[in-house]
Amino acid sequence: MSDLKKQLRPAIPSIQLKSNSSTEEKFQNDIIRPIIKLQHDLIVCNFTHFLARKRVEIVAFNENQKSDYLQKLFKTNTELKTELRSLIIGLFTLEEYKEYLKLKPQLNKRINTIIQNRIGSIYLDQTD
Repeated sequence: MSDLKKQLRPAIPSIQLKSNSSTEEKFQNDIIRPIIKLQHDLIVCNFTHFLARKRVEIVAFNENQKSDYLQKLFKTNTELKTELRSLIIGLFTLEEYKEYLKLKPQLNKRINTIIQNRIGSIYLDQTD
């Protein structure tokens, strides 16, 4: 099963591997970013469903309101962050999960930031 999970992950040629990368950065580039890319559509669907459930019409917001709303949401809504993070963590292998547990606070922050940036790029880069 571990090999299958790894085979599903897309390659990201833009990742520049550095020999002096920290453990967290290496984990992010080797594991987290490919999984987030793989799960992109599911992340977007989950976030869209969250907005619908909360009856938030984010498309009606201006750019500043969207930006402020997304920043506040990702800063304060632990339920959403946990839900989105679980879409990523669920695709770790057992070995990766054990490594993740050692660095959990730092890696959670990295996962949240990448997901927030990805969602932000969808809602903030739209032209009306």
